[in-house]
Amino acid sequence: MTAAVWAQLLLLGAIWGGTFVMGRIAVLEIAPITLVLLRVGIAAAALHLWLFATGRTFAPALRMAGPLFLLALFNNVIPFSLIFMGQTELGAGLASILNATTPFWTAIVASAFLPDERLTVNKLAGVLIGILGTAVMVGPGVLASLGGPVWAKLLVLGAALSYAFAFILAKRLSGLAPPIVATGQLTAATVIMLPLALLVDGGSGTADASPKAWAAVLGIALLATAVAYILYFRIIASAGASNASLVTLIVPASAVLLGIVFLGERLELFELAGLALIAGGLVVIDGRLFKRRRDDAAAQ
Repeated sequence: MTAAVWAQLLLLGAIWGGTFVMGRIAVLEIAPITLVLLRVGIAAAALHLWLFATGRTFAPALRMAGPLFLLALFNNVIPFSLIFMGQTELGAGLASILNATTPFWTAIVASAFLPDERLTVNKLAGVLIGILGTAVMVGPGVLASLGGPVWAKLLVLGAALSYAFAFILAKRLSGLAPPIVATGQLTAATVIMLPLALLVDGGSGTADASPKAWAAVLGIALLATAVAYILYFRIIASAGASNASLVTLIVPASAVLLGIVFLGERLELFELAGLALIAGGLVVIDGRLFKRRRDDAAAQ
């Protein structure tokens, strides 16, 4: 990964960390399924306007409608719904840490479906460390109901697994320009979510929502979805699925810090220990630190 790709990854991680804070604010007043519809619908509209303003055509996305609907299902509809439902009970920091298990699921899924993403010794060791970190975070809650209900944590873990499949699907769309992929998947997600939101919430999912909640919705939709997904697909196109999934190492740090500052949250000691293990697992999966140390040793 080049310095430019790392810069994009850091920016994306900071933006997506804020998503968990804004999501926690919004989901307390807006029904989760309706919130997903608002997120993808507003973001899709913004991206269509951006395509029009920049003279780009949406036609390539229409020719790839099937793959884009599948990507929307695994990258938007399922994970957004599960995360927002989980965040009705979980704080921004904890939800983001559970979401940080995405690279471990991605490494496993990618090794099964992508011939150039083999499960190496480093990746296998990192996956095992990451699973241990997840067990440390969730396990005490099973025994003592700490840090939020177990079902809410499992929902966010389910979202992480869904994102793993989305990384694989997104890589197969790398031939399309990132703005086209982003606009196409969010448009497809809107088509899926509209009848679902009407069925589940009956059109009343935003009843009595405050200006603060609506500001959070706009932040999630425009910054953390429309802008962020252009960055996301650009990183996948230039650096691959597994490297792009490393963004989840940055997201928890951003979300935890923002949660402390804006929501007054705090994490339990066992949750911080789990975060440390997940971070360690990601470093092992990445492998660059160990390679650099070997290269330095060989040069001496």
